[in-house]
Amino acid sequence: MSETEPRPVRWAKRAGPDLASPTALVNIVVAQASFIAALMFYVGVIYTSAFYSYFHLSPFSLGFGFAEFVLQSLQLMTFPVLVGSVVLLIAVAISGRRPRQALPGGLVRGTSLGTSTLARYYLVVVAAGLFMLIAWWQWQLLLSYRWVGPLLIAIGLLLGEARPADVYRPRGMLDTAVPIFAAGVFLLWSVTLAAGQLGEANAKIAARDVVKRTGLVVLSAQRLGLSSRSPELHFEDLGESVHLRYRYTGLRLITAREGRYYAVPVGWKAKTDHVYVIREADGVRIELTPGVQ
Repeated sequence: MSETEPRPVRWAKRAGPDLASPTALVNIVVAQASFIAALMFYVGVIYTSAFYSYFHLSPFSLGFGFAEFVLQSLQLMTFPVLVGSVVLLIAVAISGRRPRQALPGGLVRGTSLGTSTLARYYLVVVAAGLFMLIAWWQWQLLLSYRWVGPLLIAIGLLLGEARPADVYRPRGMLDTAVPIFAAGVFLLWSVTLAAGQLGEANAKIAARDVVKRTGLVVLSAQRLGLSSRSPELHFEDLGESVHLRYRYTGLRLITAREGRYYAVPVGWKAKTDHVYVIREADGVRIELTPGVQ
């Protein structure tokens, strides 16, 4: 090669993490799993607190751990949530390039047209969510659907980011980051309201059908002084010849933690009746029985 001939240009490889490397994939999986676990823990705390608050208890005083809160978050996996998740996955698949080729063209065009139409009127969706928030906050309306207001506001903000960009006024990083952050906050608020509402609703169902829960028979050497307005709570003296002579029936188990049994009588009322905390000891024996079906 002569000195006058130009040398071939060697392009330097751009520095940065290789997304195909095992280390990068592991980091991505760990980051996503940590976020999901933290979200499940948060939802589990909200749900469990709402459930046990109805029985005048706190999950923190009961000694619930991280894994138990995470498992309690699965209570939100109801049929509407699963259907909504499937619809969201389909929408994400349609928006991608590769999955779009495997889907019918009419479905892709219909979804794109519907999304663009909603994005054009995203302020209407935000206004509808704001109206539902005001109706819940000021007039105590739509209490059973109070989570819908923040959800509509979040959807409206995301639709606003999906609308076609203005050629004469391009969007900056701040214009995109602020609505997405606000949408995330409203989504978290919606999930919080839904988890709390579901926990309270399940607690009311459990209290209404408390006779179906596991029954407790308490045998004690000394009188425990359990009293209730419920006629279902029975006390029986078995006689002096029996060591555990006092027998209590008509109780239903709410939860058992570290040798303590939290029970309520059959026919328990949240506003008037007590929750009994019975600790198993040498002079106290607890027997578990099936609930009435």
